[in-house]
Amino acid sequence: MKKRFSIASLAIGTLVIILGIGITGRAAAQDDYEGPMSDLRFVVVKDDNGKPVRNAAVVLHPVKKNGKQELGGLELKTDNDGKTNIDGIPYGQLRVQVLAPGFQTYGEDYEINKPEVEITVKLKRPKGQYTSGNGDTKKVDDSKTPEQKPQ
Repeated sequence: MKKRFSIASLAIGTLVIILGIGITGRAAAQDDYEGPMSDLRFVVVKDDNGKPVRNAAVVLHPVKKNGKQELGGLELKTDNDGKTNIDGIPYGQLRVQVLAPGFQTYGEDYEINKPEVEITVKLKRPKGQYTSGNGDTKKVDDSKTPEQKPQ
């Protein structure tokens, strides 16, 4: 049987490689950094009921003074309680993205300026999508994967 790779799995693989390279550079940069550092705590929950989201990817990117994202970054995974943490993050702008299957991607910039910061992220389910063709408008059932959708 042939293995089929989706664009999403290819993109995730590429992201993991890029983040791996970025983490090495980031770790070296942190060793040279002598300014204040923060311990970050993340809690990721479902927006509709407040239940934890496990195995969500929490991706951290430093942001330059001009607002552009720096190269590299760190990826954390939430535990069964929807929690993850990292210590020793330099003060400054930090772009936080949270990705989890079945939820909208979350993204926000934060100013890290305290020794301890807790960030709670409420993930939302995707909104219904509509497609139109030949004058007809149809609701797309985005709750099913492409393999499950009728052809």
